[in-house]
Amino acid sequence: MDTEELHLQVLRLLDDNPHLSQRQIAGELGLSVGKTNYAVRSVIERGWVKAQNFSHSPNKRRYLYRLTPAGVSEKAQLAYRHLQRKRAEHERLMQEIEQLRAEVEAADKTPAADDAPTRNPGQS
Repeated sequence: MDTEELHLQVLRLLDDNPHLSQRQIAGELGLSVGKTNYAVRSVIERGWVKAQNFSHSPNKRRYLYRLTPAGVSEKAQLAYRHLQRKRAEHERLMQEIEQLRAEVEAADKTPAADDAPTRNPGQS
């Protein structure tokens, strides 16, 4: 996962679940807690997310993550670029599938070496 995709995934998850802990974010995204910490700090430092302490939480180290207006805008831009990359990837895959299909069809029309008639020496 590249940095843009990581930022997009974090922004999407935090937008839908602002109460998640970094450990929970890591679990949801299939990342290590260390990489998750890096990603969350990155979106906070860029001004896309604001971290606020839970006032009602007994664990004062818990945060509530809120997307800022800049974060909402960036999430939309990242999603658009991600969509463009996925469309291009889809097009490449469709071309590869078509090429493979043509190769398989050509192979099906060509008699295999085992199916070819054999000639014995001395026979005409």
